[in-house]
Amino acid sequence: MATPNYAFEKRQRDLAKKQKKEEKRKRKTTPSDDQPQVVEETDDQTAAHAVEPQSDDDDKPST
Repeated sequence: MATPNYAFEKRQRDLAKKQKKEEKRKRKTTPSDDQPQVVEETDDQTAAHAVEPQSDDDDKPST
């Protein structure tokens, strides 16, 4: 039976940790397109996006 190579396993874990840290650091420094950007709306912009409700009488044909 072969003996476990603990040094190799430890090195592999350390390399995985380093790679994960590097990826996380890159994510933090470069803004990605996946994350939505927050835009503050003023009252003018909110009013432009507002939709006025239509009355039900307009949709019915007159008889």
